[in-house]
Amino acid sequence: MRLRPARAADAATIAAIWNPQIRDTAVTFNSREKTAAGMAEEIVARQAAGHAFLVAEDAGGPAGFATYFQFRGGPGYARTMEHTVVLGPAARGRGMGRALVTALEDHARAAGAHSMIAGVSGENPAGVAFHERLGYARIALLPEVGWKFGRWMDLIVLQKVLEAR
Repeated sequence: MRLRPARAADAATIAAIWNPQIRDTAVTFNSREKTAAGMAEEIVARQAAGHAFLVAEDAGGPAGFATYFQFRGGPGYARTMEHTVVLGPAARGRGMGRALVTALEDHARAAGAHSMIAGVSGENPAGVAFHERLGYARIALLPEVGWKFGRWMDLIVLQKVLEAR
């Protein structure tokens, strides 16, 4: 496995990794599939903003990705980030998710971020457990804030402080 910055040329592969999660699962509340053009724009925009957008490669090429962005708009939130991490089925259980999130945290910390947020669907207990193993603490449960597949879903918010207090 190798981590590297995403390139616009990775956009179609990243969309292909993400779209089955969007289309077939409740791990994201998003119901709009990603396009290669939209992903290419997102990669460039995140990196231009100074935020990491990384891919994890195995012998077959990109197998997962992760990125972070400012948690909410406005200057008061400029040091609080939120991340997304998505792995293809063959990448799960191989340490790629841990490596991606750790690299994001290191990048964000070096850029002056104070904390990292993970918003995880209440229907994704494996995602919650993954973040807790990485030192994230549950800080909020937002009941029925996501709508997908004809039902309301909860959002679990987890946080990790990146700098020493």
